[in-house]
Amino acid sequence: MKVEAKYYKSIDGHIECTMCPHNCTIKPDKYGLCRGRKNENGTLWAINYGQTTSIALDPIEKKPLYHFYPGSQILSIACNSCNMRCPFCQNWEISQDEVQTQFIAPDVLVKMFQEHPSIGIAYTYTEPLMWFEYLIDAGTRIHAAGGKNVLVTNGLINEQPLKELLPLIDAMNIDLKTMDEEVYRKILHGDLAAVKKTIGIAHEHCHLEITNLLVTGLNDKKKDINAVIDYVASIDSNIPLHFSRYYPNYQYDKPPTPEKKLFYAYEQAKTKMKYVYLGNITVEDGSSTHCPECHNLLIERIHYQALPLGLKGNTCKKCGAKINVVI
Repeated sequence: MKVEAKYYKSIDGHIECTMCPHNCTIKPDKYGLCRGRKNENGTLWAINYGQTTSIALDPIEKKPLYHFYPGSQILSIACNSCNMRCPFCQNWEISQDEVQTQFIAPDVLVKMFQEHPSIGIAYTYTEPLMWFEYLIDAGTRIHAAGGKNVLVTNGLINEQPLKELLPLIDAMNIDLKTMDEEVYRKILHGDLAAVKKTIGIAHEHCHLEITNLLVTGLNDKKKDINAVIDYVASIDSNIPLHFSRYYPNYQYDKPPTPEKKLFYAYEQAKTKMKYVYLGNITVEDGSSTHCPECHNLLIERIHYQALPLGLKGNTCKKCGAKINVVI
């Protein structure tokens, strides 16, 4: 199934897609960089509408979202599309290459949500923002059915479509790759300024967590780590910040992120941020949540299992401090 794309304009016989900062100029019978949009006879079509590569019931912590209904399960689905070209992509088989997909209509997705012990739908694994028209239709129906909509995203979208989408989104984890504009542009084929704008706007509209994948030799220097910490802290020290360990994948064969780099990021971030976590590595307290006021253990996490031991609603049982958590 295909539907007409919502954001584009015609210029001199070509089409300019205005969904994301690439603003792709698409010739007749050609596709945008994301591979999800095609110019057919002067109309831009979202040809990936509802075309799903993967579906699974995941712990919400796997997104990772540690402060959004901790310990719950969420039905997770993915499109076969991405508008960035990260050479270390962990899900490149379904984001960078064409694969077989299955069409899941929005109404069918609602039924699947209702048949599983899920708080809602996570649009994840690849780049859900390139599923924009489907997000609008499916997200509206999921909300009507009492479910939550979650995005795990690179944040690369233009402001107008983002603002149209956000009323339907309950939580986002945005992957902030680096604070180096040149790396974003030349290596990742992205736009740091646009991602920062998405983070700023999203923070005002929904629950937000941020992940920084530390890639060996690319963005794991102290100055890179400090820049990410300083930027997120400047927005809100209450934002949960996740540092994740890179492992060789796709076009990168560099060794996994040195543990000392992750430990540095963790300790440095805790001097400015209230909630800091380590992912893709097992260390004591690296995934558990402590009260930023009295250090009481609030949520103990073992792998993806979360036990909210020290919470009373969204406050600390011991000192009563308000915690940035959605329960």
